[in-house]
Amino acid sequence: MKPLTPQSPTHWTRALGTLALIFAAAQISVAADPAWFAQAVTPPPAVETASSKTLQTADGMPVTSLAEWREKRPQLAADWRKFLGAYSAAPQLQFNLETLKSDRLEHCTRTLIRYQAEPGRSVRAYLLTPHHPVGQKLPAIVAFHGTNAKTFQKLVGLDGEPDRHIGLRLAEKGFVVICPENFLWEQKSYLASTAAVLSPHPDSKGMAVMLADGLRAVDVLLAQADVDPRRIGVYGHSLGAKEALYLTAFDDRICAAVASEGGIGMHSTNWEAPWYLGKVVKSADFTRDHDDLIALIAPRPFLVLGGETGRGCSDGERSWPALLVGQRVTQLYDAPVRIGLWNHHEGHKLSWESGERVIEWLTAYVAEKNQN
Repeated sequence: MKPLTPQSPTHWTRALGTLALIFAAAQISVAADPAWFAQAVTPPPAVETASSKTLQTADGMPVTSLAEWREKRPQLAADWRKFLGAYSAAPQLQFNLETLKSDRLEHCTRTLIRYQAEPGRSVRAYLLTPHHPVGQKLPAIVAFHGTNAKTFQKLVGLDGEPDRHIGLRLAEKGFVVICPENFLWEQKSYLASTAAVLSPHPDSKGMAVMLADGLRAVDVLLAQADVDPRRIGVYGHSLGAKEALYLTAFDDRICAAVASEGGIGMHSTNWEAPWYLGKVVKSADFTRDHDDLIALIAPRPFLVLGGETGRGCSDGERSWPALLVGQRVTQLYDAPVRIGLWNHHEGHKLSWESGERVIEWLTAYVAEKNQN
């Protein structure tokens, strides 16, 4: 059996051909930075130095120019894709999209849909569409849920904790929002679900299927007539933040993202779980780290929300070495540095105030991108 691969030219082929356009667009003027922006992109004085491995040429010399980085970047991305083993369903694969139910709310319509993710497997998602004039193009967000038994219900306002209704709050601000359900709930347990999705793809990682599903969610957004393809962002919390990290790194259609408490460092959280990367990340000779992915994201805006309290959190000051790599790559493009950390010190949760940071970041760098 082969890893999950497309049946026609992949997202990756198309991405490599359009990188120059994406990076040029990243430097076009955007809305004013949030008031707290300077604090988010300024590392503490005592932060560890950024990884030198990511910013080295093939012969081990420091990457010091944009030309050197552009030569290294495609190979870095290809190495990661080979490690993951799965990328995307074929772009021409039909969605076979079904509407399961729909509710008209005050500011938007909330529709539960189901669509084909790959042959033989479908994904449920909520699609939130703001009420707007016909013909108006809207910014859009892929919003990934965290780990809870009701999966995406909190995101769309169908469960308690209004602080966590980020999908609904974004829709109320004028974003089209898709909230796909992670595959971990397709069977009776996480392990059973992982075994089921990897059965046709034994050479692939669980995280690769999450990435493929994220790419498919962007495809669904782009199929909506009212979505502006130039303004698509990503948000995720915990499990969803991991998905946000990978989708932003490997999909050039994403212009900005927020990852809340997902754990940027390879040893900051449970990346060794079989539904993520597997036990290989614990082996002594494993050298990959997510500073590579932050570098692939640069120079696009990327905010990490950390809850550093000393226990029970995934991100905080220890996230800075990877973020510094992204900042240094951004400087090679001579672009504004918009990669950073908002450390709310509230543990592994998302308060209303932190949610406001999410909305402000995505409003500035997705909704208002190229608008002034």
